[in-house]
Amino acid sequence: MKAIVYTKYGSPDILQLKEIEKPVPKDHEVLVNVHAASANAGDWHLLRGTPFLVRFIYGILKPKNQVLGSDVAGRVEAVGSSVTQFQVGDEVFADLFGCGFGGYAEYVCAHENVFALKPANLSFEEAAAIPTAGGTALQGLRDQGHIQKGQHVLINGASGGVGTFAVQIAKLFGGEVTGVCSTGKMDMIRSLGADHVIDYTQEDFTQNGQSYDLILAANGYHPIFNYRRALGSKGTYVMTGGSNAQMFQAILLGPWISMLGSKKMGNLMAQPRHKDLVFLKELVEGGKIMPVIDRRYPLHEVPEAIRYLEEGHARGKVVITVK
Repeated sequence: MKAIVYTKYGSPDILQLKEIEKPVPKDHEVLVNVHAASANAGDWHLLRGTPFLVRFIYGILKPKNQVLGSDVAGRVEAVGSSVTQFQVGDEVFADLFGCGFGGYAEYVCAHENVFALKPANLSFEEAAAIPTAGGTALQGLRDQGHIQKGQHVLINGASGGVGTFAVQIAKLFGGEVTGVCSTGKMDMIRSLGADHVIDYTQEDFTQNGQSYDLILAANGYHPIFNYRRALGSKGTYVMTGGSNAQMFQAILLGPWISMLGSKKMGNLMAQPRHKDLVFLKELVEGGKIMPVIDRRYPLHEVPEAIRYLEEGHARGKVVITVK
């Protein structure tokens, strides 16, 4: 089968389209013919091996897993002898983050519990845009942010993959939502349901005197104490993405700031959860949320897709069409 492979850390230029061995499902695994995948910030972090701490998990000198890609959607081609949830021909989608990645390939093999039936009303490309970004937004707002109806919620990086889901999910949970994005993306964020939109090129939300009950930082950078200033007296700040400085401040300083006052600040390490995937599927099928896709690239153009995503200007998701 064809796959995008990397054997050392570096820029997207080192990615190569190669023929590798097609996987064979074990007893509890399913083999999926991948129709689409999607790119995430984690791809270029793993590709470059940055921040360096990720290498202690994924390989110090070279990557343990040589095929990137966590989000996939496709059709079941074969099932292991003990599989009970799926049969050949089922249309499924998944987040492969916890089982070795491998989405930038014609086939993937993983435990049946990793997959869920694809939303019936979406194409494979649309379904592949959901797992990582949708799951991160959901866990950041609901599980770590403990969002409540009527709260003032700000999404920094509202126009990216996580941000576009976060705006919709925050509205679904009854929040009064402010989205932060660049000038050309303001209308899109309003169309997703945001009550207020701030153009970060014209206004700094951490300096305008407004306060929020919950801030989800999905992109960008502000010093953590600036985020703290923008929180209400019992507000919560959740960092789900952005610059390395933003991440390290949330990890290292967030717990200390939380201990010293009533404002809670921290970092979310989102994890793939089957129940969340099913929940997102139900929201999509109910017409309550929808993925936003910026660009589509064929499999052999994954380097260009990751390069574009790394620039930080994508409107929603970047999708890879495999079949």
